[in-house]
Amino acid sequence: LVLGNLDARRDWGWAPDYVDAMTRAARAAEAQDFVVATGVSHSVREFVAAAFTHAGIDDWEPLVTTDPGLLRPADAVELRGDASRARQVLGWSPTLGFEQLVARMVDADLQVA
Repeated sequence: LVLGNLDARRDWGWAPDYVDAMTRAARAAEAQDFVVATGVSHSVREFVAAAFTHAGIDDWEPLVTTDPGLLRPADAVELRGDASRARQVLGWSPTLGFEQLVARMVDADLQVA
């Protein structure tokens, strides 16, 4: 597996949770802007480790290399959203945690492999 910056941190969220937030926003009495996010960031390295571990591969590091050509120098080190307004106004919150998200993605890939 060839990747770029393993230390980049992102706010990984489950798409069906985000669709729920969008549906709630569309049905709200008044149109407003909302940030939809988990509020928690995890690194690409954490994502990769969780994915390999869920697939039963604990010694994953030899299987991953970084390619400097995939690095994005202008990219933000961390992207994490604050969905407190969506929580307060829409009554929305994410239902799936990071580990569950990764597990579902791995399981979906293994089903088609």
